[in-house]
Amino acid sequence: MRTHYCGDLDVSHTGQEVTLCGWADRRRDHGGVIFVDLRDREGVVQVVVDPDCGEHFALADRVRNEYVLRVRGCVRERSEATVNPAMKTGRIE
Repeated sequence: MRTHYCGDLDVSHTGQEVTLCGWADRRRDHGGVIFVDLRDREGVVQVVVDPDCGEHFALADRVRNEYVLRVRGCVRERSEATVNPAMKTGRIE
């Protein structure tokens, strides 16, 4: 069902496709890009859904706090300007 726990991901996973399961801790829409902070027992990771993701973007638009989710995607490193040092997983998304 899952390949990794949210809090276990780091830059060494960059480029890998992973499947995560957890709860939507927070959802934000910033000019068409949707961000979901997904949490599980090991931590939190930011999931990014771009508008060009078609039906997946429409699904992400309906996500609310505490929804239970399973997501699959490719881990990418955040740009230096968007790194969040307050999060264990703050260098990736």
